[in-house]
Amino acid sequence: MKSKLLSLFRSRLIKNSFWGIAANGLQSVLLSLFFVIVARKYTTGEFAFFLIANTIYQFLAAFSTLGLGQWFTRELVDVEDKQELVSRFLKIQLYSGCFFYICNVGVAFLLYKEPLLQSLIVLLGINIVFDNFIYGIKCLNIAEFNQNKTFKILIIDSVLKFAIGCLLFLFPFSIMTLSVLLIIVRFITLNFFLSVGSSKTVSLRSLWNYKLAWSEVKKIVFANWPFIIIGSVSIAYWRISNIIISKTLPLADVAHFEISFRVFSIAQILPLIVSMSVFPGLVQQFKTGILHDFRNYYSKVFNYYLLFGLFSYTFIYSFADTLIPWAFGSAYNITGVYTKEMFLTILIFPTALLQANVLVAMNMERADMWFNVVSLVLNIIFCFTGFLFAKNLTTVNLAIFFSFLVFHICQDVLLVRKGMITIGHVLKFYVLTGLLVGAYILLSYKLPPVALFTGFWLLVALAFVKFPAASLQLAANRKPENSLP
Repeated sequence: MKSKLLSLFRSRLIKNSFWGIAANGLQSVLLSLFFVIVARKYTTGEFAFFLIANTIYQFLAAFSTLGLGQWFTRELVDVEDKQELVSRFLKIQLYSGCFFYICNVGVAFLLYKEPLLQSLIVLLGINIVFDNFIYGIKCLNIAEFNQNKTFKILIIDSVLKFAIGCLLFLFPFSIMTLSVLLIIVRFITLNFFLSVGSSKTVSLRSLWNYKLAWSEVKKIVFANWPFIIIGSVSIAYWRISNIIISKTLPLADVAHFEISFRVFSIAQILPLIVSMSVFPGLVQQFKTGILHDFRNYYSKVFNYYLLFGLFSYTFIYSFADTLIPWAFGSAYNITGVYTKEMFLTILIFPTALLQANVLVAMNMERADMWFNVVSLVLNIIFCFTGFLFAKNLTTVNLAIFFSFLVFHICQDVLLVRKGMITIGHVLKFYVLTGLLVGAYILLSYKLPPVALFTGFWLLVALAFVKFPAASLQLAANRKPENSLP
């Protein structure tokens, strides 16, 4: 066991991912604590209004950036006049942010009638403009390998938000005042990015004087539309469920769903950050043209992603009913049930993320884009179809799970057709996951949570150490193929 752990932590994948995981983990914990405080200090109705306003702003912000980060990063490497390119990119972000803020105001008055909710949506929507600027500078830091600047500033942003939450213990104030303070914090964060996080490449004067032609914007957007859709749909997928809940179910369900999603977001951090290191490895393996090596790399990472999904689900299944009311208060005693339902998706989320990276590495990002679109549409269809039989939050959570399952199956089918994986690999994944989860649930009726969770994962760890690659080993040698198609 010791040798396996030492080997794991010496791997380049773990080393490259550590600081990203630490940074995003700390930020997520601070923001989660902020939401815990807000949930405790305001009524369920006020908290739900605040969550709906945040959902609308985040939903539109997902589209407002236009997904142009990949284009900007690629162009900045070769362009001679970096100042001109940065000004062009940020000017696009500014115009797009203003346009989507206007859309945000329209949504506030078209979809909702409550004056407080309308005011919160209009106010928090200002973040769209700020976030677009921040997005542009974050992309600049990625292109110049200065992500540590982004990390430091975002931690400051999270600490300030957490501090505002702590003020509620000393000076209770209205939900509108809270929103104003959050806008001020976001403005401070923007100024940090402009003064510290932009390597002095960003000049407000040059940005103001830069003339941007509409034809140039269309050319850039149309050339990068698959990435725009992929980046937007991945966020809209979750936000659309919250909007549906806010229009069809009681306000308490908005809070239950958002708390469940906050916990789910923490679980997402590890596979998302690790994927940033996995993706370059996949690209490198693909470029060598050796199918055997590409498969083996994919298989090794797939096993870790599978174990992480199982670990997250079993932990939440055992302890959500206790931890969530303890953190958020007695008003959310039943939230653990909905959190366990949502965490069905974590069983397939990590491996779906990995397979999406494989498709992009194989230059099939358009297929991945359409899979994302189909999954979003199916999520909505499953949700409203389910409402015909049971109009509750369980229906929404199951709609998310089954639409994501279809997304995963679509990836499986394409990868099988491309010779990347075998049908046996696909069946082993679903059968093994189903059997382990089913056994865990059945045992939960007989054993206390701590004993079950500890014993289950001790057995899994021993099996993994003894048979490290046997559980889902790809049949890499089933064909005498030596090159990629």
